[in-house]
Amino acid sequence: MNGVEQALMFGVDSGTAILLPSLGEMVGQRAGVINLGTEGCMLAGALSSFIVASETGSIATGVVAGLVAGMLCGLLHGWLTVRRGADQLASGLVVWFLALGVTSVFGSGYTDRIVTGLDPIAIPGLSKIPWAGPILFDHDILVYVGYALVPLTWYALWRTRIGLSVRAAGERPEVVATAGGRPQLIQMSAVAIGAGLSGIGGAQLSLSLGNWTNNMTAGYGFVAVAVVLFAAWRPLGVLAGSYLFGVALATASVLQAHGVGVNQYLLDAMPYLITLTALVLLARRGAQQAPEALVRALTHAA
Repeated sequence: MNGVEQALMFGVDSGTAILLPSLGEMVGQRAGVINLGTEGCMLAGALSSFIVASETGSIATGVVAGLVAGMLCGLLHGWLTVRRGADQLASGLVVWFLALGVTSVFGSGYTDRIVTGLDPIAIPGLSKIPWAGPILFDHDILVYVGYALVPLTWYALWRTRIGLSVRAAGERPEVVATAGGRPQLIQMSAVAIGAGLSGIGGAQLSLSLGNWTNNMTAGYGFVAVAVVLFAAWRPLGVLAGSYLFGVALATASVLQAHGVGVNQYLLDAMPYLITLTALVLLARRGAQQAPEALVRALTHAA
């Protein structure tokens, strides 16, 4: 396998750890709530899944633990912003710092442990397709879950009554309330579900590597937020953006493995540079594509 194929294959793995929280963040933003604490939700999911998998020997139970941990972080953010009216940007940062501190404390005893992580599953027939097969169809189960969630999320948001309610809450929550709906419940549920996907993204990161290190998400959560903005809140755009960034991150590692020097400080700064770039692109497009309630919340925060 040459360097290009390696970068693409590893990029799918890295991209999945971005795709899952990006899809979750898109659902929350469609409901009118941005969560800069996505990074914290991923950290909580990564550590919780690793601890549970390490103690029980069950990878599946570990993934569920990651989901629950992410949802708890999302519920905290949703309660602060939707119920208590806190600034969405500030609340998200609080969730991030809280998760960073808690995972650093409780994860310190697990940095020297190794678990049997998520094993690659070659899809019969598809994995044998020349060139594309190994790149797309020889990965762990959560990669395939990410593939499936893209069309499912699109269908749920644009072809179901629940999706209509979510999008309506993100545009005009007062209209939803007038029609007898409960926009706050819809928004909190959307944020919690989105944060749960972020937790699974964190689980995919720690369980695919089979180890835990402090702050191992390294900015992936911020990249996920940027991907949603970059993709203009569309699932297919989220898919493309996630794997684009995943390949970009994987390329640097492949270059290093092949003896090409890449500045480590530049690699560390890359998630934040990508986030800033996406925000610039959003500003150029204009905010008219954003959910109206989200725009109001961000305008109020500014």
